[in-house]
Amino acid sequence: MQRKTKLFYPSVALTGIKSWAEDDRPREKLLTKSRKALSDAELLALVIGSGTARMSAVELSKTILGSVSNNLAELGKLEIPDLLRFRGIGEAKASNIIAVMELGRRRRLSEGLEKTRISCSRDAFEIMHPLIADLSCEEFWIMVLNRGNRVQRTICVSEGSVAGTVADPKKIFRLALENNASGIILCHNHPSGQLKPSPNDQRITRQCKESGTFLDLPVLDHLIVAHEQYFSFADEGLL
Repeated sequence: MQRKTKLFYPSVALTGIKSWAEDDRPREKLLTKSRKALSDAELLALVIGSGTARMSAVELSKTILGSVSNNLAELGKLEIPDLLRFRGIGEAKASNIIAVMELGRRRRLSEGLEKTRISCSRDAFEIMHPLIADLSCEEFWIMVLNRGNRVQRTICVSEGSVAGTVADPKKIFRLALENNASGIILCHNHPSGQLKPSPNDQRITRQCKESGTFLDLPVLDHLIVAHEQYFSFADEGLL
């Protein structure tokens, strides 16, 4: 027998937003007060636009946020199929949520790139964090630096699975040379949250370091990003 997808919805009917006092409606609150006056659920309700016959957009938003323990970082990891599990969320609303979360990531990236000179591992982490910290699968990136250690580009080298990704040193240095790099920083994420480098992480770091020495294109660091934390090969004396 085919197993049905579980849908989330409250057990009692709830009052729609239109029957609320005007000051309690998210859109009116945003217009008359400020964005800071709105809760996370109210902001999300503005994104999805409407609820269902059983619940308002705010209550639907609370249900979605409750499923990720009200953690916006975890909300950003949800994909379209995850959101479609909620009654009242179709492809259009799910796409709106994904788009808003992606805009938030890109905003953080833009803010990080305002300080483009890399002077320590933390600088590199702050640039890469919004790109890969919330991903559900591993991705391998490089940061392309000029002679002043200023970031010219961030490039995704490969995408993998939850368990890992394959990074080819030939592709890494081809991309670095095509972008006139004077130095590079390797970076990938661990969706599991585990910071400890794997034997494969150590191997690719060693191979890239040796290749960079031969090409006079140094590998300055290799970062492993795990949610809000990171591991630096350079800081740990492993590079």
